[in-house]
Amino acid sequence: MLSIVLLESETSGNIGSICRVMANFDLDKLVLIRPKCDVDEDARRFAKNAQGVVKNIKVVKTTIEKALSKYDYVVGTTSKLGRDYNITRSPITPEMLARKLQEVNLSKKEVALVLGREGDGLYNHEIEMCDFVVSIPTSKDYDSMNISHALAILLYELKKAEFSSRMMSGYTPMGEPEKKQIMKLLGYALQKMDFLNDEKRDTQRKMWKRMITKSFMTRREAYALMGFLKKIK
Repeated sequence: MLSIVLLESETSGNIGSICRVMANFDLDKLVLIRPKCDVDEDARRFAKNAQGVVKNIKVVKTTIEKALSKYDYVVGTTSKLGRDYNITRSPITPEMLARKLQEVNLSKKEVALVLGREGDGLYNHEIEMCDFVVSIPTSKDYDSMNISHALAILLYELKKAEFSSRMMSGYTPMGEPEKKQIMKLLGYALQKMDFLNDEKRDTQRKMWKRMITKSFMTRREAYALMGFLKKIK
Protein backbone atom coordinates (compact mmCIF):
# COMPACT_ATOMS: atom_id res chain seq x y z
CA MET A 1 0.00 0.00 0.00
CA LEU A 2 1.23 3.46 -0.85
CA SER A 3 1.17 6.13 1.85
CA ILE A 4 1.95 9.80 1.38
CA VAL A 5 4.12 11.04 4.25
CA LEU A 6 4.52 14.75 4.92
CA LEU A 7 7.29 15.97 7.24
CA GLU A 8 6.71 18.87 9.62
CA SER A 9 4.01 20.47 7.50
CA GLU A 10 3.68 24.20 8.03
CA THR A 11 0.58 25.19 6.05
CA SER A 12 -2.83 23.61 6.53
CA GLY A 13 -3.92 24.75 3.07
CA ASN A 14 -1.15 22.64 1.54
CA ILE A 15 -2.37 19.65 3.52
CA GLY A 16 -5.82 20.13 2.03
CA SER A 17 -4.42 20.49 -1.48
CA ILE A 18 -2.44 17.28 -1.01
CA CYS A 19 -5.62 15.49 0.10
CA ARG A 20 -7.35 16.68 -3.06
CA VAL A 21 -4.54 15.40 -5.28
CA MET A 22 -4.53 12.07 -3.46
CA ALA A 23 -8.26 11.66 -4.05
CA ASN A 24 -7.68 12.29 -7.77
CA PHE A 25 -5.51 9.19 -7.81
CA ASP A 26 -7.51 6.92 -5.46
CA LEU A 27 -5.19 7.27 -2.46
CA ASP A 28 -6.35 7.90 1.08
CA LYS A 29 -3.37 7.25 3.38
CA LEU A 30 -1.78 10.55 4.43
CA VAL A 31 0.62 10.57 7.37
CA LEU A 32 1.73 13.84 8.97
CA ILE A 33 4.95 13.47 10.93
CA ARG A 34 5.36 16.13 13.61
CA PRO A 35 3.20 18.75 11.86
CA LYS A 36 3.62 22.42 12.79
CA CYS A 37 0.04 23.26 11.92
CA ASP A 38 -3.39 21.83 12.59
CA VAL A 39 -5.72 20.09 10.16
CA ASP A 40 -8.14 22.96 10.35
CA GLU A 41 -10.86 24.60 8.29
CA ASP A 42 -8.32 25.77 5.71
CA ALA A 43 -7.24 22.18 5.12
CA ARG A 44 -10.84 21.08 4.68
CA ARG A 45 -11.56 24.00 2.36
CA PHE A 46 -8.57 23.33 0.11
CA ALA A 47 -9.38 19.61 0.06
CA LYS A 48 -12.71 20.34 -1.71
CA ASN A 49 -14.44 16.97 -2.19
CA ALA A 50 -11.60 14.95 -0.68
CA GLN A 51 -12.99 15.16 2.85
CA GLY A 52 -12.65 11.39 3.23
CA VAL A 53 -8.88 11.71 2.86
CA VAL A 54 -8.83 14.54 5.41
CA LYS A 55 -10.74 12.42 7.95
CA ASN A 56 -8.31 9.54 7.38
CA ILE A 57 -5.18 11.62 8.12
CA LYS A 58 -2.84 10.05 10.67
CA VAL A 59 -0.74 12.38 12.82
CA VAL A 60 2.52 10.97 14.21
CA LYS A 61 4.45 12.81 16.92
CA THR A 62 7.37 10.36 17.20
CA THR A 63 10.79 10.78 15.61
CA ILE A 64 11.07 10.72 11.82
CA GLU A 65 13.42 7.72 12.02
CA LYS A 66 10.92 5.69 14.03
CA ALA A 67 7.96 6.77 11.90
CA LEU A 68 9.65 5.68 8.66
CA SER A 69 11.01 2.41 10.05
CA LYS A 70 7.61 0.69 9.65
CA TYR A 71 7.70 0.90 5.84
CA ASP A 72 9.15 -1.73 3.52
CA TYR A 73 10.24 0.94 1.04
CA VAL A 74 10.80 4.66 1.60
CA VAL A 75 10.89 7.01 -1.39
CA GLY A 76 12.19 10.50 -0.74
CA THR A 77 11.58 13.56 -2.91
CA THR A 78 13.95 16.44 -3.57
CA SER A 79 14.55 19.31 -5.96
CA LYS A 80 18.13 19.78 -4.74
CA LEU A 81 20.32 17.52 -6.85
CA GLY A 82 23.84 16.38 -6.14
CA ARG A 83 26.49 15.06 -8.51
CA ASP A 84 28.10 11.67 -9.01
CA TYR A 85 30.15 12.09 -5.83
CA ASN A 86 27.02 12.88 -3.79
CA ILE A 87 25.51 9.40 -3.72
CA THR A 88 22.82 10.41 -1.25
CA ARG A 89 21.23 12.80 -3.71
CA SER A 90 21.56 10.67 -6.85
CA PRO A 91 17.94 10.83 -8.06
CA ILE A 92 15.67 8.88 -10.31
CA THR A 93 12.93 10.43 -12.44
CA PRO A 94 9.21 9.96 -11.70
CA GLU A 95 8.97 7.66 -14.72
CA MET A 96 11.84 5.52 -13.43
CA LEU A 97 10.19 5.35 -10.01
CA ALA A 98 6.95 4.14 -11.59
CA ARG A 99 8.83 1.32 -13.32
CA LYS A 100 10.57 0.32 -10.10
CA LEU A 101 7.34 0.22 -8.09
CA GLN A 102 5.64 -1.84 -10.78
CA GLU A 103 8.14 -4.56 -9.90
CA VAL A 104 6.85 -4.54 -6.32
CA ASN A 105 3.52 -6.05 -5.29
CA LEU A 106 2.21 -2.97 -3.49
CA SER A 107 -0.74 -4.87 -2.05
CA LYS A 108 1.70 -6.79 0.16
CA LYS A 109 4.25 -4.03 0.84
CA GLU A 110 4.10 -0.76 2.72
CA VAL A 111 5.61 2.05 0.63
CA ALA A 112 6.05 5.63 1.85
CA LEU A 113 6.36 8.54 -0.57
CA VAL A 114 7.94 11.20 1.61
CA LEU A 115 7.45 14.91 0.97
CA GLY A 116 9.72 17.31 2.81
CA ARG A 117 9.06 20.63 4.42
CA GLU A 118 7.53 23.37 2.30
CA GLY A 119 10.61 25.55 2.70
CA ASP A 120 13.58 23.24 3.26
CA GLY A 121 12.49 19.88 1.87
CA LEU A 122 14.28 16.81 3.20
CA TYR A 123 17.56 17.12 5.04
CA ASN A 124 20.54 14.98 4.03
CA HIS A 125 20.26 12.62 7.01
CA GLU A 126 16.58 12.06 6.15
CA ILE A 127 17.39 11.35 2.52
CA GLU A 128 19.85 8.72 3.75
CA MET A 129 16.87 6.87 5.28
CA CYS A 130 15.28 6.51 1.84
CA ASP A 131 15.63 3.57 -0.53
CA PHE A 132 15.10 5.84 -3.55
CA VAL A 133 15.18 9.57 -4.11
CA VAL A 134 12.98 10.95 -6.89
CA SER A 135 13.23 14.38 -8.47
CA ILE A 136 11.03 16.09 -11.05
CA PRO A 137 12.96 17.69 -13.92
CA THR A 138 12.26 21.42 -13.79
CA SER A 139 13.79 24.73 -14.87
CA LYS A 140 17.36 25.34 -13.70
CA ASP A 141 16.34 28.89 -12.87
CA TYR A 142 13.39 27.89 -10.69
CA ASP A 143 13.49 24.28 -9.57
CA SER A 144 11.24 24.46 -6.51
CA MET A 145 7.62 23.38 -6.98
CA ASN A 146 4.57 23.75 -4.78
CA ILE A 147 4.36 20.56 -2.76
CA SER A 148 0.88 19.56 -3.98
CA HIS A 149 1.83 20.25 -7.62
CA ALA A 150 4.89 18.03 -7.26
CA LEU A 151 2.76 15.28 -5.73
CA ALA A 152 0.31 15.49 -8.64
CA ILE A 153 3.13 14.86 -11.13
CA LEU A 154 4.53 11.97 -9.11
CA LEU A 155 1.15 10.27 -8.66
CA TYR A 156 0.29 10.77 -12.33
CA GLU A 157 3.40 8.83 -13.31
CA LEU A 158 2.75 6.13 -10.71
CA LYS A 159 -0.87 5.67 -11.79
CA LYS A 160 -0.56 6.47 -15.49
CA ALA A 161 -0.59 2.90 -16.83
CA GLU A 162 -3.50 1.81 -14.63
CA PHE A 163 -5.63 4.91 -15.21
CA SER A 164 -4.90 5.12 -18.94
CA SER A 165 -6.06 1.54 -19.37
CA ARG A 166 -9.22 2.31 -17.43
CA MET A 167 -9.90 5.49 -19.41
CA MET A 168 -9.55 3.76 -22.77
CA SER A 169 -11.46 0.60 -21.80
CA GLY A 170 -14.67 1.98 -23.32
CA TYR A 171 -13.08 2.54 -26.72
CA THR A 172 -12.25 -0.19 -29.23
CA PRO A 173 -9.37 0.84 -31.48
CA MET A 174 -9.50 0.26 -35.21
CA GLY A 175 -7.92 -3.04 -36.20
CA GLU A 176 -6.13 -4.27 -39.30
CA PRO A 177 -9.37 -5.50 -41.00
CA GLU A 178 -10.95 -2.04 -40.71
CA LYS A 179 -7.77 -0.40 -41.96
CA LYS A 180 -7.66 -2.66 -45.02
CA GLN A 181 -11.31 -2.02 -45.81
CA ILE A 182 -10.84 1.76 -45.56
CA MET A 183 -7.88 1.61 -47.93
CA LYS A 184 -9.88 -0.55 -50.34
CA LEU A 185 -12.75 1.94 -50.40
CA LEU A 186 -10.33 4.83 -50.64
CA GLY A 187 -8.76 3.15 -53.65
CA TYR A 188 -12.16 3.00 -55.37
CA ALA A 189 -12.73 6.69 -54.58
CA LEU A 190 -9.34 7.74 -55.94
CA GLN A 191 -10.02 5.89 -59.21
CA LYS A 192 -13.04 8.14 -59.77
CA MET A 193 -11.00 11.32 -59.33
CA ASP A 194 -9.01 13.11 -62.03
CA PHE A 195 -5.23 13.22 -61.58
CA LEU A 196 -2.53 14.32 -63.98
CA ASN A 197 -1.11 10.80 -63.93
CA ASP A 198 -1.10 7.55 -61.96
CA GLU A 199 1.92 8.67 -59.98
CA LYS A 200 -0.08 11.57 -58.50
CA ARG A 201 -2.92 9.20 -57.63
CA ASP A 202 -0.49 6.79 -55.94
CA THR A 203 1.01 9.66 -53.94
CA GLN A 204 -2.47 10.53 -52.67
CA ARG A 205 -3.07 6.91 -51.72
CA LYS A 206 0.19 6.78 -49.75
CA MET A 207 -0.56 10.06 -47.96
CA TRP A 208 -4.05 8.92 -46.97
CA LYS A 209 -2.68 5.59 -45.72
CA ARG A 210 -0.18 7.43 -43.57
CA MET A 211 -2.81 9.79 -42.13
CA ILE A 212 -5.23 6.94 -41.40
CA THR A 213 -2.51 4.92 -39.67
CA LYS A 214 -1.46 7.93 -37.54
CA SER A 215 -5.02 8.81 -36.56
CA PHE A 216 -5.51 5.96 -34.05
CA MET A 217 -9.20 5.89 -34.91
CA THR A 218 -11.69 3.93 -32.88
CA ARG A 219 -13.62 1.15 -34.63
CA ARG A 220 -16.74 3.34 -34.55
CA GLU A 221 -14.89 6.16 -36.31
CA ALA A 222 -13.49 3.70 -38.85
CA TYR A 223 -16.99 2.49 -39.76
CA ALA A 224 -18.18 6.09 -40.11
CA LEU A 225 -15.36 6.76 -42.57
CA MET A 226 -16.19 3.57 -44.46
CA GLY A 227 -19.77 4.72 -44.81
CA PHE A 228 -18.62 8.06 -46.22
CA LEU A 229 -16.29 6.40 -48.73
CA LYS A 230 -19.05 4.01 -49.81
CA LYS A 231 -21.19 7.01 -50.72
CA ILE A 232 -18.38 8.27 -52.94
CA LYS A 233 -18.16 4.83 -54.53
